[in-house]
Amino acid sequence: MRLSIDNNKVEREVKPFVISRKNWLFSQTANGAHASATIYSIVETAKVNGLVPFDYIMACLNELCQPAPDIDSLLPWNFKR
Repeated sequence: MRLSIDNNKVEREVKPFVISRKNWLFSQTANGAHASATIYSIVETAKVNGLVPFDYIMACLNELCQPAPDIDSLLPWNFKR
C-alpha cells in the first residue's frame, strides 16, 4: 500500500466547509446559523453519495409531506434515484 506524503485531498474536501463556517458568524440568530449548517451538511452528504443535491432535497421534501414518510429510504446511501 502506498500512502501520500501530504493530505491535500482532505484539505480540499473540507475547505468549502471552513469558508462557510466563517459566513455563519454573521447569521442573525443561532437558529439561523444552525439551519444553514444543517442544509450545508445535507447538500455535502448528497454530493459524497453521488446525488444531485437539488433533486435529493426536493425528493426528501416531497416524501416528508406524505402522511407516513419512509425516512430510511431518504438516507443518501439508501436513496433510489
